[in-house]
Amino acid sequence: MKQNNQQGKKETTGPEVELEDKNATNKQSNQEKATEEIPDTDKVSPDLEEAKKKCAELNDSYLRLMAEYDNYRKRTLREKAELIKNGGEKALTGLLPVVDDFERALKNISSTQDVKACAEGVELIYSKFLTYLSQQGVKPIDASAGKDFDTEEFEAIATVPAPSEDMKGKVLDCVQTGYTLNDKVIRHAKVVVGE
Repeated sequence: MKQNNQQGKKETTGPEVELEDKNATNKQSNQEKATEEIPDTDKVSPDLEEAKKKCAELNDSYLRLMAEYDNYRKRTLREKAELIKNGGEKALTGLLPVVDDFERALKNISSTQDVKACAEGVELIYSKFLTYLSQQGVKPIDASAGKDFDTEEFEAIATVPAPSEDMKGKVLDCVQTGYTLNDKVIRHAKVVVGE
């Protein structure tokens, strides 16, 4: 039996040796090709390093930009808060002369005997105050009797029977004056409407 096994090996070794030799040659040529490709990876390595540097630069630039934007946002929020807090300063300093006039009028009312002069003084202060309001863009809403009722400008607090047919749906009386600020209603005029 041993002879058969040895013969079997001898018989199969002839053509297989040639095949193994070819496989070995192919493996060797593949290894040579692989070693030839190594210099290509050396070329990739500098490119990879350059890409990493570029990525790091872009990341740094991005982080700086985000920090700048965050600072800008915080600064504008602070400025808005400051404007809201002190925004009325200009308007209030403009009212101070009117307050001064009222103080003078109150001092003089107790010592004066002339009621007509006091009334004129109060009217002057009132006109000065209305002038100041108009300079700030505040204007009274015209709610004169006979004007058509408009829900954009007026608030009806009462309806009464109209004295005539043509006064139906019109303003009969103004109870409280309304005002606009730059053509925007800030307080509706309270009126009595005819029905």
